[in-house]
Amino acid sequence: MTYTSEKSTISIQGHQQETSTFIGGTDDSVSINADKNKYLKAGIWCYFLLLIFEGALRKWGIPALSAPLLVVRDPIAIWILFLAWKKDIVPFNIYAAAMVALAIIGISTTLIFGHGNLFVSLFGARILILHFPLMFVIGSVFNKDDVIKIGKVLLWLSIPLVILTALQFYSPQSAWVNRGIGGDTEGSGFSGAMGFFRPSGTFSFTTGNSMFFSLVGCFVLYFWVSRHNIDKLLLFASTMAVLASIPLSISRSLFFSIVVAAIFTGIAISQKPQYFSRMLIAGVCMVVLLAALSQTSFFQTAMEAFIARFEDASSIEGGVASSLIERYFGGMISAVINSNNLPFFGYGLGMGTNAGSALLTGERSFLIAEGEWARLIGEMGFVIGILVILVRLAFCFEISLRSYRSLKYDNLLPWILLSFALITIPQGQWAQPTSLGFSTLIGGLVLGALNSKEKEEEIEEQIFLESPEHH
Repeated sequence: MTYTSEKSTISIQGHQQETSTFIGGTDDSVSINADKNKYLKAGIWCYFLLLIFEGALRKWGIPALSAPLLVVRDPIAIWILFLAWKKDIVPFNIYAAAMVALAIIGISTTLIFGHGNLFVSLFGARILILHFPLMFVIGSVFNKDDVIKIGKVLLWLSIPLVILTALQFYSPQSAWVNRGIGGDTEGSGFSGAMGFFRPSGTFSFTTGNSMFFSLVGCFVLYFWVSRHNIDKLLLFASTMAVLASIPLSISRSLFFSIVVAAIFTGIAISQKPQYFSRMLIAGVCMVVLLAALSQTSFFQTAMEAFIARFEDASSIEGGVASSLIERYFGGMISAVINSNNLPFFGYGLGMGTNAGSALLTGERSFLIAEGEWARLIGEMGFVIGILVILVRLAFCFEISLRSYRSLKYDNLLPWILLSFALITIPQGQWAQPTSLGFSTLIGGLVLGALNSKEKEEEIEEQIFLESPEHH
């Protein structure tokens, strides 16, 4: 084989995903590779858009089909996984393989020792068999440029969605904007404070709205401190949307997520002092925007409700710090401590989901537990449940290390996105389809964002080792 430095440079700048394209590849193989990924990228974008607007379809678009629309992203995930397998896009991955193996074991123990309902067990297993492996397909097909495109779309979407959130906040639950799943006239809001309800946005439940603006917040912070070219007017408008969404959502989870993202951004800046001036400008602009918002009556009322909600919850949970610790770690610890009263193989996959409970009992409820770790251990038993949890934690540990290393290549994006990933992937409520979708998406986006300088150096090293000059 022969290699030229010119070809190597062109290939690396193209950010192609398959190493074989660069090692012994040709210009034709690059174009073929791009064509292979085109349909996969289209599928991922479809998954992303359905995640944002699935709830809108269930509430306003096609309310009569609200039940099947609950799993509308599942066929897309199946198609993407099949296409990736057929085209040999994704190499073997120990995390995905472990999850699939544990899911198969879980189906078997469910049918033998658990509730015995095949459909419920398959509904529960699809979380591990379809959506978790999809993270790695997104991470293999997307590169940093693709992730930035997703970020720009999120910034544009944040503007109409915060307007919708404000309308829902100030409208009665009987209003059309607050219509519930299946066109329910009782509303989709959740109890907040001072008589106001937590809005759901375009999502089925308020959790989706909070997670949406949490993800937008990560991209807003990234675009403020990075050197990436972004429309300043759009960035200002999206920043204002995120700031306004915090009190309008009456969501402590959203507030904590934004705080964590800001802390991660600060850590990134500490590693690269040249970005400090950008962070300072971003901070000043946010203070100015917040001051401007504070002069409006709609923001002041929302802020009063948010503070009231914060104080009520903190008084029960013991202050802000205790509240944060309890929300993140409390459920994890109690799930392990209380597992001794459970059957060895658990009650069966899918039983802890609302859809599974509806199929088993006719009512939507938490038959096992609302917390994620408790649900996993309750469904699959202590041993298998803990193994699933350990796979999720191990994956988070690896992407944390890789994201931190990417800072030395001036790639801040995966590290800032990691702030949201570490909230949703380790103990996000995957039984809830929207939460599962955001976890799948952020896992893939972090992996895709890593396909930048880190990937280029791996390719350069591999090209050097294979070159005739080296031998």
